[in-house]
Amino acid sequence: MPVLYPAIDLKDGQCVRLIKGEMDAATVFNDDPAEQARSFVAQGFSHLHIVDLNGAFEGKPVNGVAVEAILQAVSVPVQLGGGIRDMATIETWLEKGVAHVILGTVAVTNPELVREACQAFPGRIAVGIDARSGMVAIEGWAETSGTSALDMASMFEFAGVSKIIHTDIDRDGVLQGLNLDATAEIARAVSVPVVASGGLASIEDVRNLLKPEYAMLDGAIAGRALYDGRLDPEEALALLAA
Repeated sequence: MPVLYPAIDLKDGQCVRLIKGEMDAATVFNDDPAEQARSFVAQGFSHLHIVDLNGAFEGKPVNGVAVEAILQAVSVPVQLGGGIRDMATIETWLEKGVAHVILGTVAVTNPELVREACQAFPGRIAVGIDARSGMVAIEGWAETSGTSALDMASMFEFAGVSKIIHTDIDRDGVLQGLNLDATAEIARAVSVPVVASGGLASIEDVRNLLKPEYAMLDGAIAGRALYDGRLDPEEALALLAA
């Protein structure tokens, strides 16, 4: 069964949603991240997806207090990305209770670190592939690299990565629907579980996730559609369970 991951994006200690990754286009939905996490778990979600947005831009953890509050508030598996760019930070978050650390920018700039982390912490390192028009973006999506999303996925297929999270930046936060075709292309090319992210808009996206042509996908991340009520958690989770 595909997993639906509710997203908690942290900016200045608050739960926000951005539009195409633009920090100045942030909408605050909750100023208590731990309460938001408890709410998602109470709605029936079995996993949480957290991003330290400030950390992604600054290259180091910034919203650590909020992340720790979430970890203390819930007992479901949490995956965390944003500003995690060295082994010490990876180890710190795993020791604090994060189930999977997501490496994005550093996977492009220092792929050897990803391989080392996978060896040191088997099954707990994920790679975030954030793409704009098929090309990987780094530094909080502020820069576009010369690496394609497909090439990056292939680079880590045999490194021991636990999952790949593919985000279509052009769809992120704008409620235009998941780019399942691009994500499925990556999933077909590698043996690593792949999660779709960016643009989930309604229950139709969840139905599409269950189509045979997307059966290889591990799940999807839901953000703004959950926060503004376009996606009913009970309906979505019931559909996946059925």
